[in-house]
Amino acid sequence: MKKLASAPYIIWMAIFIIVPLIMVAYFAFTTADGAYTIDNIVKTGEYIPIFVKSIALAAIATAICLVIAYPLAYILANMRTSTQSTMLMIIILPMWINLLLKTYAWQTLLGNNGLINNVLGLIGLGPYKLLNTQGAVILGMVYDLLPFMILPLYTVMAKMDRSILEAAEDLGCSKLQSILKVIVPLSVPGIVSGITMVFIPAISTFIISRMLGGSSNLLIGDLIEMQFLGNSYNPNLGAGISLVLMIIVLVVMAVISLIDSSDKEDDDGIGGARI
Repeated sequence: MKKLASAPYIIWMAIFIIVPLIMVAYFAFTTADGAYTIDNIVKTGEYIPIFVKSIALAAIATAICLVIAYPLAYILANMRTSTQSTMLMIIILPMWINLLLKTYAWQTLLGNNGLINNVLGLIGLGPYKLLNTQGAVILGMVYDLLPFMILPLYTVMAKMDRSILEAAEDLGCSKLQSILKVIVPLSVPGIVSGITMVFIPAISTFIISRMLGGSSNLLIGDLIEMQFLGNSYNPNLGAGISLVLMIIVLVVMAVISLIDSSDKEDDDGIGGARI
């Protein structure tokens, strides 16, 4: 009976996960004629600067999201239940808007004649080049992916046992010490989930980088999209780049999982020692 219940999930995985991965691997190691080759993987070495830039911008955007999301999630978790529902709706609402529309809006705001430069012009500043810069790309990533950092952090913080925090205060911990020594360690699972949910789409984005970064800020996602849909049509090379990107993402996820596992073991050890 259990096997029958899991059958739809297995079929779904086979059709939409396993089969696409096999196709990517096949195209990555073949030529246009279907002959075996590793040239597509080797050629990805020519794009190492783009890989480095994509990883760097994704890491910066993820760090900014964490810095902004953590206090917001903490404040949200300590609000009244009725207020929490309203605030969660405000946070989730931008996720319902199409990414292309949101990016077009930022393109308009950041332009030389956009709202931001017009406001700065009123006080005698600017105009500044805000569009087609790495800063604009990071801004677009943070705006689009911030909810994916807030929600896992909020979920973990909302479930924390308040008696532990009260005990910390009774033992003489200040508010800051309680946050650093109690809340932060207990919220590590939320931090790990948030980093994973933000970093992976950030490193593979192409709409944001193309519209806000311009041609001078080409990222991995743009490079892959060009191989499949651009003038330099080469799906085999595109599959090779996609495979390398997939490996990078898997390595990052493995490192994050190791950090999370070691942290849990440390917590268990401390808890066992206390008992």
